[in-house]
Amino acid sequence: MSSSEVETREALAMAVHVSEDTVSVELADGRTIAAPLAWYPRLAHAAAEERTSWRLIGGGRGIHWPAIDEDISVANLLAGQASAESQSSFKKWLASRTKRKRGVKRLKTELGAAADRPRD
Repeated sequence: MSSSEVETREALAMAVHVSEDTVSVELADGRTIAAPLAWYPRLAHAAAEERTSWRLIGGGRGIHWPAIDEDISVANLLAGQASAESQSSFKKWLASRTKRKRGVKRLKTELGAAADRPRD
């Protein structure tokens, strides 16, 4: 192989960390890549416990967050590509989360009220 030829190996994720403003991915080759959290609106709107609940997919070629149905590929991170989700899709997703949270809150209130009732 001449010095002008470059051998490329596929970058694979090993670990992920999501902070308040950054998504960082540790790669198998020792590099760490990072992108602004704002590039991934679902992650940006996720709760802390949802952000930490991820799994590698495709043998490390991507990361999946099941609770928010978000997938990010290592290749897109390396290429500097933000989420390609349309605004209308994101708005529908966000609205569904709001409805779900209201339903859970209502259920907790009802269960709490039932627990406070005197029993015969």
